[in-house]
Amino acid sequence: MQSPDSNPTPYPDVNSILGVLLKNVQDVLGSHFIGMYLDGSLTSDAFDEDSDIDFVVVTDEDISADLFLALQAMHDQIATIDSYWATQMEGTYVSQHAIRRYDPAYNRHPHIQRGRNERLAMLDHSEEWTVHRHIVRERGITISGPSPQTLIDPISPDDLRQAMRGPRWWLTRILNNRSEIAHRGWQSTVVLILCRILYTLETGDVVSKPAAASWAKEVLDAKWKALIDSTWEGRHHPGDNAQPDAINATLDFIRFTLQKIDEFDASVNTLKR
Repeated sequence: MQSPDSNPTPYPDVNSILGVLLKNVQDVLGSHFIGMYLDGSLTSDAFDEDSDIDFVVVTDEDISADLFLALQAMHDQIATIDSYWATQMEGTYVSQHAIRRYDPAYNRHPHIQRGRNERLAMLDHSEEWTVHRHIVRERGITISGPSPQTLIDPISPDDLRQAMRGPRWWLTRILNNRSEIAHRGWQSTVVLILCRILYTLETGDVVSKPAAASWAKEVLDAKWKALIDSTWEGRHHPGDNAQPDAINATLDFIRFTLQKIDEFDASVNTLKR
């Protein structure tokens, strides 16, 4: 068991709110607590003022109804702290059984989204959450607890490719309802997610959004470069309206990515014959 790290990141304000979160989580969970880990952009070079704090808490068993309510109240209280990062945390509470490997019978866990009015809720974690397992296992930051490699089985490149086809349902939804990307924040995020999907389908690995965007600009057709370049400014102005040209280009990029997912599916089906 690793002792708690009071300075797990280079950002003092982030470390401060993580210290509060860890203490409160341990107080609520008691002996059920196994470990707390950082996921997402803090584990790479991608963290900035528009990022969130992605965390994973591992427990010895599924969260009971009473513990869920206690954790929900705890997060409500943390959200009142005078810190920007108090409402910019996104995390999951998952049992040691469920984090070991993907199991569709154990895919619903307490989860909190970033945002001032968000509350802890039960959320389905589909096969695409395999990507989070991989990041925590291979480069997650341990706040407290055993090495994540002792908790999570190795994840193969093909498992990662399979996980990256998971978002196809909401990509199709966006195609059918373009108003979902009417604002620059989500429109830009969708473009970056597409870059990550395409990178993983090609390489069988997972990198940060900036790294995936750089790869996409180098490898993909040059017609996508302007769209990808615009995402960084868009992230800093999330409430602004996306320009019609940007929306149309994003929809085309979605269609291109879905085509690549179809090609991956076809290759898998061919190997199964």
